[in-house]
Amino acid sequence: MRLDDFDPRDVNVEDQRGGMLPVGMRGGSIGCGTLVIALIAAVVFGVDPAQMIGGLQQAQQQAPQGQTQAPEGGKTVADSCTVDEGSRETCNALSSLNKTWQPIFAQSNVRFTPPKLVFYAQNGQSGCGAAQSAMGPFYCPGDNGIYIDTDFYREMESKLGASGDFARAYVMAHEYGHHIQTLTGLSDQVRSAQQQDPSRANALQVRMELQADCYAGVWAARNKDRIEPGDIEEGLNAAHQIGDDTLMKAAGRRPVEAAFTHGSSAQRMEWLRRGLETGNEDACDTFSDLKR
Repeated sequence: MRLDDFDPRDVNVEDQRGGMLPVGMRGGSIGCGTLVIALIAAVVFGVDPAQMIGGLQQAQQQAPQGQTQAPEGGKTVADSCTVDEGSRETCNALSSLNKTWQPIFAQSNVRFTPPKLVFYAQNGQSGCGAAQSAMGPFYCPGDNGIYIDTDFYREMESKLGASGDFARAYVMAHEYGHHIQTLTGLSDQVRSAQQQDPSRANALQVRMELQADCYAGVWAARNKDRIEPGDIEEGLNAAHQIGDDTLMKAAGRRPVEAAFTHGSSAQRMEWLRRGLETGNEDACDTFSDLKR
């Protein structure tokens, strides 16, 4: 995928490799647009969509704006984004994701802060606690951070059989999807529903992950001019390789759906493909068929 135009002024990057501190933050403003969150809230959680959008607007209008911090030791965002090829690809993906989701949100004129990207090596610290390579890439709603140890990309290729630049971009786009869910309030509603009914906790978590896969597909579809031959196959293969059933089989375990946290290979491929084919965030309603 041809992503090679990140602007250091437009990405918020923190680099914990070597003890670097947050640098070069620039906030942005977008809104909810036609995001499916209101429909999901009404169908799954019994929330009045009008009330939810109103509360979201009020909360985001009160949110503090990001402030630029001076880099320490001469380090810059550009430095962090060019440590290696994985770092450059990740920063390019972040820039593209910001530019893609901004117009989708802008229709409602609701302000939000784009996520920060945090690089770390083996061990780091997040707003959700310790960051460890064994956890893989993750999103922390506590600090709106996407945490990446770029060594994971090598693990994807060597151990999971998921190679290619689009496969790596898909990982980043998936985590960005969780940022969208956090900004819209869906993440909080899901956590509340899980606490109220623990028997549905896994099912709700899986729907969250599948929606993030679909959002990743929407991003790719809206950048189809950057897609190269073989990219879609790389993404679908990656979705297959990181399906819960495939990972369980690879670990010598019998797949048990009740233990799934991200969805089966078939499910992950289906929702990524749906986003790719429609390019429409409203098509990413993974919750509507859940029984309340």
